Parts: sequence; structure tokens; C-alpha cells
Amino acid sequence: MPIRPSLAILAGAVLTGASAYLLVEPMAPGFIEGLEERSRTAIADAGGAGVTARFANEFGSSSRHPLLSGGEALDEATRATVARTVSDVPGVGGVTWSDGSTRAESGGEQTYQPLHCQEDVEGLLRTRSIRFEEASSDLLPASRMLLDEVADALRPCLGSIIAITGHTDQQGTEPGNLSLSMERARVVREALVRRGIPRDGLRADGVGSSQPVEGLAPSDPANRRIEFSVIRTEPLRPTPVDTPGAR
Repeated sequence: MPIRPSLAILAGAVLTGASAYLLVEPMAPGFIEGLEERSRTAIADAGGAGVTARFANEFGSSSRHPLLSGGEALDEATRATVARTVSDVPGVGGVTWSDGSTRAESGGEQTYQPLHCQEDVEGLLRTRSIRFEEASSDLLPASRMLLDEVADALRPCLGSIIAITGHTDQQGTEPGNLSLSMERARVVREALVRRGIPRDGLRADGVGSSQPVEGLAPSDPANRRIEFSVIRTEPLRPTPVDTPGAR
């Protein structure tokens, strides 16, 4: 006897709901509260005075991947011990410091951060540029495709701090240029976040028309550009247990 479409749809909905429940059950409030309590104890035992662990993502949803912050006076060895101790708490995933340095999941394979990523991005932007609508922060369609390539080139640098700097030409007032260049840098930052680049490692800034391309007149439209700088790329030390990179 053929299954009626309505029954098939209902069965699919029940199955989807059950799957979703199974996926989110480990993230129930009691589970996260337990991680928070055990992590506080672990931080104290590791000498992490002033360090806190936040078990929530950027949208405020519970996450087993904590963000560590505070403890600015701690030395790097203590930071490493704190991150390792928190990561060893059963149920905790990858640990990230608020300054962008990371620790892989417990037992995870050690990864390195190649130093060629900035050269790769500069190569992409040598003949093309990230362009916007005139006097606007709206990206042109071709620039969205270029940003796909930029995100791929930046991926090996995850864990580093990547500066995004917006520039304008000299047309218009400088206060307006500064505001526009900053807004364009922020648009690019958010576009990269949507492409999987963690927000923690991205810094957006705008300098208006104060830094024209060498050899170009300040009024040349070619000065309207976005530049990327990897301002910290330190490979993680190959140790038996992955530890955070230096700040």
C-alpha cells in the first residue's frame, strides 16, 4: 500500500526533530554549567588568576569551545598551562584566547601556521582589487568572488591577527573618507567571517586618503582599496599536547 505524501512528510519531520534533539542534548544547560564549574576549578589549579572561560559563541548560544580572557599579567608558560588544563576537562573542545591564539581539541593533531599567507593574498590583489559601489560600502559582485579566494588564502593563518585596512582617494572631505574607509574595512571583515574566518583574528581599520599608493596622485581612484596585513604569525610549537601560540 503506497504511503500517502502527508504521512511521509510527517515521518520526515519526526525523524528530523529526533535527530536535532540528539545533536543538541549534550549542549543542554546543565552540561555547559558543569563545564563552566570544572573549568573554573581547572583555571584556579593552573594558577590562572584573572582568567575566565566563556562557553558561548559570538551569537550567545552555548558552546563547548570556550573563549578564555583576562590574566594579561600571566607569562606565556602559565597561559599555555591554563589552556591545556581547561582543554583537558572532559567535554571541552577547542580553546581560544580572546587575542586570537588557539589550542586544538584534546588529542587533536598538531597544526602549523605557514608564513606565506600574506604573500598569497597580495598575489591575488596584485592584478585585482576589492571594489565597492561609488561613495558606498556595498561590494561589487566581482569583489564577492574575489573575497572567496582571499578567505581561502587566509585560512592557513588562522590563529594569527589579520589587519584589514580600508583606503580611499582624496575626493570628498577627509572625515567622510575616514568614515567610509572604516565602514568598507568592516564590510570586508564581516564578509570574511561569513566565509569561515574567525572574527577573533580580524581587525578592521580605515585610514581615509592618508596613505595613497606609492607613485599615484592622492586623487587617483586606484587608491580606493583594501589591504591585508598578517601582524602575527607564529607557528605553534610541536609538543605532545597542542598549546596556544604566543600573544
